[in-house]
Amino acid sequence: MTINCKGDLIKIGVPKIMGVLNTTPDSFYDGGKYKNETEILNQVQKMLVDGATFIDIGGYSSRPGALHVTEEEELNRVAPIVALVLKNFPECKISIDTFRSKVAEACINEGAAMINDISAGNMDPDMMNVVAKHQVPYIMMHMKGTPQNMQKNIQYDNLLTDILSYFAERITTAQDKKINDIILDPGFGFSKTLEQNYELMQKLELLKNAKKPILVGISRKSMIYKLLKSDAQNALNGTTSLHTIALIKGANILRVHDVKEAAECITIVQQLKCKNT
Repeated sequence: MTINCKGDLIKIGVPKIMGVLNTTPDSFYDGGKYKNETEILNQVQKMLVDGATFIDIGGYSSRPGALHVTEEEELNRVAPIVALVLKNFPECKISIDTFRSKVAEACINEGAAMINDISAGNMDPDMMNVVAKHQVPYIMMHMKGTPQNMQKNIQYDNLLTDILSYFAERITTAQDKKINDIILDPGFGFSKTLEQNYELMQKLELLKNAKKPILVGISRKSMIYKLLKSDAQNALNGTTSLHTIALIKGANILRVHDVKEAAECITIVQQLKCKNT
């Protein structure tokens, strides 16, 4: 299984890591942490050295109840960082965490290689057209509503069946527009209660029925630290535990804050799989 990033075919039979670089002041874990070019470049370098294949840059916090940010502000946060990173790390594969087509296109024109859309095209009808035009891989996430109201949209007839139905419709729409590389993110923490998040993890392998790569983003999320009565700063151990489970259940990409620890999870799980073949 491969995805095409700027002409490079990246094999994801062995799971890959997407390192998170937030340029928002209010992200739940690392908001406002990287305040200047040196700090940004040092963090990118660390993630790449530790084993990240992709760097995911976002300028719009999607945590529950996050404040709305204008398109102009999001673009001003993200586009210069894309240019900065690629100037210093020209081989870096940058993913852009946005639901806005204009932000996506501007960043692709700066050299970004992938789009990570929390709304799967539902919040901007032109998003899939932009992705199709540039033929970049497209991560589509499951979410109901918007970041501002998603935690009020937690009703399901059957959680996994409803998510699979959602993806079936979104995949069909994307393929009709000739989008080739589609990656599914089940949306842990989005429009889901703590119990629903764990039900989703328990049955994650069912998403393989869609025959698309699976991205899992659970790093330091509240589904971990609320269960453990802790906080995001102290959620690394729980994150590592769930990363291991996600890999065993078929995750192809881990979206993480802590790259080194995620890489170690992948190494261990791959060794276990080798012993079973």
